[in-house]
Amino acid sequence: MSKTHLGHTARKRFGQNFLHDDYVIEQIVNSINPRNGENLVEIGPGLGALTDPVCERVDALTVVELDRDLAKRLRHHPFHGSKLNIIEQDALTLDFTTVKDNLPNPDQSLRVFGNLPYNISTPLMFHLFDYADSIHDMHFMLQKEVVNRLAAGPGSKNYGRLSVMAQYYCSVTPVLTVPPDAFKPAPKVDSAVVRLVPHASAPVEVESVNTLERVCAQAFNQRRKTIRNSLKDCISEENLSSLDINPGVRAETLSLQNFATIANFIYEHGTPKQ
Repeated sequence: MSKTHLGHTARKRFGQNFLHDDYVIEQIVNSINPRNGENLVEIGPGLGALTDPVCERVDALTVVELDRDLAKRLRHHPFHGSKLNIIEQDALTLDFTTVKDNLPNPDQSLRVFGNLPYNISTPLMFHLFDYADSIHDMHFMLQKEVVNRLAAGPGSKNYGRLSVMAQYYCSVTPVLTVPPDAFKPAPKVDSAVVRLVPHASAPVEVESVNTLERVCAQAFNQRRKTIRNSLKDCISEENLSSLDINPGVRAETLSLQNFATIANFIYEHGTPKQ
């Protein structure tokens, strides 16, 4: 299978799979619905599959590209190069609030989109959640399994730490499924597009987001265990019961509100003495 598309060879270390299906591209761009004057930011523009049609609709687009060769290619784009603000940096280390503040309309939140490398998609989601206050919405192509995890509810096998934290920060809407042959080289899995819209106000009251993240990570780290055992270093069985939470259930059955209740108790009372 050839890994070369439009003269560029996909690099495994960057997780590159280039989208080339025109019908899928049109659906994605229509779902984003980019408009002039918006602070549009594309992560991983690659060979411009989304960049080009977005630039046909707007006068300015910021792109974040780690691959130097691709950044150079975009800088010298014969039609859209003048419209592009190119940031050569790893999106995982980028301060998106600073990006917003340096754009022509710093009072407007960012609209972030991209065909994300699957090898960094989950850590990148958590990184972007830290900047939710600076983001209006996000549209991403991800591995379908990751989209399922983002959207999953309690009781689902896909429900986990990513589900809880994503839904604390955002409303999550799957948009469309994309088959492997829409890419070159074709990945071994199905892909999907998801829309993430940060909440204007949090859906549950949380005293410490760091504590919520820690509780979720610990609860799902050994998801076959009951929370009596997985969270025993954080909260006692008696205290779980006092919060009307059954200590004998597994993490996958707890709602976002349940996790917030546990995290708030731990933040207020501290962890039990050993």
